[in-house]
Amino acid sequence: MLDLVSYLKPKAVMIENVRGLLEPPRKFQRYRDDVIKTRLLAEGYVICDWRVVKACDYGVPQLRPRSILIAMQPQFAAHFTWPTPERGEQVTVAKALAPTMRKRFGDSSAGKKAYARWHKAASTGIAPTLVGGSKKHGGADLGPTRARAAWRKLGIDARSVADDPEATKNSARDLYSTDKDGQPIGPRLTVAQAAIIQGFPAHWRFAGRKTTAYRQVGNAFPPPVARAVGKHIIAALEKGN
Repeated sequence: MLDLVSYLKPKAVMIENVRGLLEPPRKFQRYRDDVIKTRLLAEGYVICDWRVVKACDYGVPQLRPRSILIAMQPQFAAHFTWPTPERGEQVTVAKALAPTMRKRFGDSSAGKKAYARWHKAASTGIAPTLVGGSKKHGGADLGPTRARAAWRKLGIDARSVADDPEATKNSARDLYSTDKDGQPIGPRLTVAQAAIIQGFPAHWRFAGRKTTAYRQVGNAFPPPVARAVGKHIIAALEKGN
C-alpha cells in the first residue's frame, strides 16, 4: 500500500489493519515508526492520528476493533477530526438478524418456538469479532474455540457456515444443530447473515461459492465504519481546498 501512496500521491491516506498492530503499543512500535510513519513523512504527509476504532460504536452488531491510520497532505491534515461514536444501545445479534432468521425458521409452530429460543439467546449482546475469513483461520467457519464459545452464547453454531437457504432446503442441522452431547446450540449463519454482522446491507451479493464468498465477508472492513471515517476525510479535504 505504501508503494501505491508513493505512486499515486493521494491527498489523504487511510490504512486499516488488525488491532494488534497498535495494541499493545510497544509490540510493533518499531515497525510503525521506522517503516510506516517514516515512509509517509518522507512522502510529505502529516500523520493525523492512529487509533483503535470499534465497529460496535457505529451500528455494527459486533465488536471488531480495528487500528486505523489517517495521514493527509499538510493543507488538509489540520482539518481532520474523528467521527463521534453513535449514542444509544448497541445493535444486538438478534436485532440485526431477526428478519432473516424469522424467514429461515418459518411459520410452523415448531419453527416459531425455535426462533423464539434463538432470539432470546441472541438478544444478550453483540457478536465477537467475525473471523475465519482466511485459510489460516480455517476458511468457512467463525473462528477458533474461543470465538465459537462466544457465538454459542448468542445461539449460533460457529463450527461452519450454512448453505444459502434460497438454493437448498433448510435441514435440521442448519436450523438448530447440537453438540456431541446432544445439547442444542443453534443455527449456523449463512454467508448473507455473516455479511449483515459485518454491517453490509441485506441485498449485498458476494461473488463465488460459499467458502470464497465467506472469505470476502470475513476479511471485510465494516461499511458503516468506513462510511463514518470517510465522511470526515471528505470534510477535511473540502475545508483544506
